[in-house]
Amino acid sequence: MINLSVTTKLINKFVKNTFVHHILIVEDDLAFCKMLETFLKKKGYQVTTSSSSEEAIKKINSESFQVILADVRLPEKEGTILLETVKELQLTTKVILMTGYAEVSKAVEVMKMGAFDYISKPINPEQMLDLIQKAVGSLSENASLKSIEDQEKPVPETKEELEVNSSYVAGVSDASKKLNDYIKLVGPTDMSVLIIGESGTGKEYVAKNIHEKSRRKDEVFIAVDCGAIPKEIASSEFFGHVKGSFTGAINDKIGHFEAANNGTLFLDEIGNLSYDLQVQLLRALQERKIKPVGSSKEIEVDIRVIAATNEDLKKAVELGDFRQDLYHRLNEFSIQVPALKHRKEDLLLFANYFLDKANRQLQKESVGFSEEALEALKNYDWPGNLRELQNSVKRSVLLSDTKVIEKKDLPENIVNHTSTTTSYKLFKNQNEEQLILDALEEAGGNKSKAARILDVDRKTLYNKLKQYNIKL
Repeated sequence: MINLSVTTKLINKFVKNTFVHHILIVEDDLAFCKMLETFLKKKGYQVTTSSSSEEAIKKINSESFQVILADVRLPEKEGTILLETVKELQLTTKVILMTGYAEVSKAVEVMKMGAFDYISKPINPEQMLDLIQKAVGSLSENASLKSIEDQEKPVPETKEELEVNSSYVAGVSDASKKLNDYIKLVGPTDMSVLIIGESGTGKEYVAKNIHEKSRRKDEVFIAVDCGAIPKEIASSEFFGHVKGSFTGAINDKIGHFEAANNGTLFLDEIGNLSYDLQVQLLRALQERKIKPVGSSKEIEVDIRVIAATNEDLKKAVELGDFRQDLYHRLNEFSIQVPALKHRKEDLLLFANYFLDKANRQLQKESVGFSEEALEALKNYDWPGNLRELQNSVKRSVLLSDTKVIEKKDLPENIVNHTSTTTSYKLFKNQNEEQLILDALEEAGGNKSKAARILDVDRKTLYNKLKQYNIKL
């Protein structure tokens, strides 16, 4: 039976906390500006609009914004003046530039000046929303937002437990340590890297972490979703085009390869590329030269390519859907990002990280999870991996009416989930000896790892091994 008073309270809390992040849209196309405003308000953002850079500067000086979404071309002064204003006032506000084809090169230039990112017109609303969410999530943990006075940064327990680099969290499980070792090993090189992992495991964060550890860290990092590019314009998107090269090419366009020059180009879901584009991509990687559509001039590029996939590219090669030579060109070094179900030792670490992040985004003060809630999180299989965990924690923080997240606050599918994995509970299970043997087998005979699986300290495990006369 629904408790109407509790429901009303939750609705009021939702209304109060939804409009936390304030966005300033600066666009002189009033119809387009209104469309963006309506879309973002429906997504829960507080939105202010301006049709000129001069008007926008006045608003920046009088109001607090977490994100500024501005057109590069504005009346009176270019949108870059807003970036300069933000820097002069030493604000944490993130600036995202909207560009037409001809302004992509300008956008890349201002990214080096400190802009968060750029998005090309025509705007894909969901892509824009994802970019805004990333901008909000990347706000410095060491600075206070102007709209949230004196909000303290939640800090990790120890440096080893939580390492944040471009929103990258280093876990403590054996799988995470192996992943981090590979990142540190390949990061300083210029090798092409193929990142393999299920959807939601954080492949782009791994790619950014590799970039941050490379000699290109001060240059641009450009991420491209290969599955989101229509086949008809794919060549133009990657390699650019010259004015008049085809119907609709009203200006020169710089492609992703040239835009990423001297930096890193991240090709997400590489398996979605058409076969024809694979041929062009292979040539560009081999010769380090590109030729814009409609141009006879080749342009030299110096980039590092990192690709990612959640598909079995080896199988795609065998079936003839993916070129073998391109596969080997991309796969100079491969990294497997483990699924969350294979790094359960990191679960609490990630959950607390996402809890702190949700507190900042929703202006809440949750301090942790109840024992029942933690047990439910541990027993769940997390098919959506880290993305699902982040969304689940954020939802729970929003719904919770106490400072501790209770089991009832978690999504229904987690609360009602029946674990299909072995539950290791020493002292609570009559078949304790078999549990120890299973844990040792899973850990490959590693006693320290087996102790972590059993959720006991090593001394307790050693005593149990002696008690049951278990010898390795």
